[in-house]
Amino acid sequence: MRIVVLFGSEMGTAENVAEAMAGELTGHEVSVFDMSEFDIADLDPRIFHIIVCSTYGEGDLPTGAEPFFEALDAQRPDLTGLRFAIFGLGDSVYDDTFNRGGEIAAEKLVALGGAQVGEHARHDASTEIKPTAMGREWVRTLPLEHAALSMSAAAAS
Repeated sequence: MRIVVLFGSEMGTAENVAEAMAGELTGHEVSVFDMSEFDIADLDPRIFHIIVCSTYGEGDLPTGAEPFFEALDAQRPDLTGLRFAIFGLGDSVYDDTFNRGGEIAAEKLVALGGAQVGEHARHDASTEIKPTAMGREWVRTLPLEHAALSMSAAAAS
């Protein structure tokens, strides 16, 4: 299965998590991209996407993710058939906006026809759990076989 891991980061943590996840996905063809350098025209329903997105400021998308989501808002591509999973990073000290970056990412992809797969992971920087360790553990729980079957069915129709 082809998997693209996209990260949106402010301080580099999301990139580290994305790379750690890619290391766990042995047996798959995995590519990791910074969202700021990824063309939304390359969002392909035949490829499973993992979005690793931090939260910045008052619940905003990180600077590294802004160009990607601005392009989605401007071009509004049809993402029907696109399967994706979200790993969000945040800090629970910010009660109302905790992990909002990942939530915004999921909302925007779903609004364009994408389908979220698996549990929406929400790392909390206020815990002792390392984000890369949580990312490695979480990515192993993703129902990739189910996503692959769904993507095959969508590609065939």
